Amino acid sequence: MTGISPTDSVMAIRNAILQKNAALRDVAQTGTVGGGAEGAKPGGFTEALNSALNQVNGLQAQAGEAASAFERGETTDIAAVMLAKQQASVSFEATLQVRNKLLSAYKDIMSMPV
Repeated sequence: MTGISPTDSVMAIRNAILQKNAALRDVAQTGTVGGGAEGAKPGGFTEALNSALNQVNGLQAQAGEAASAFERGETTDIAAVMLAKQQASVSFEATLQVRNKLLSAYKDIMSMPV
């Protein structure tokens, strides 16, 4: 295990979402990203989303490895295995909720009259 608690993972995802939300709010207020076109960071949201998905995938892989090691008898720490599985589960659920919110926002935007 990497020593990252489930709370830290969820909080990291939450902080990334809050940062993107603040950036979107700034864009809505000023009409520009980063103070001008040259200050725009291409792919910032995409990179953050990919990073979060890769982190969740890594947590799920670690949980699977921990469970396999326990099943093979290589480790006897059931608490660590269960913690890894819960950490992966919480991270996945948080990611799923973010996806649902993004999909809902997309549907709302697409249904707006022009």
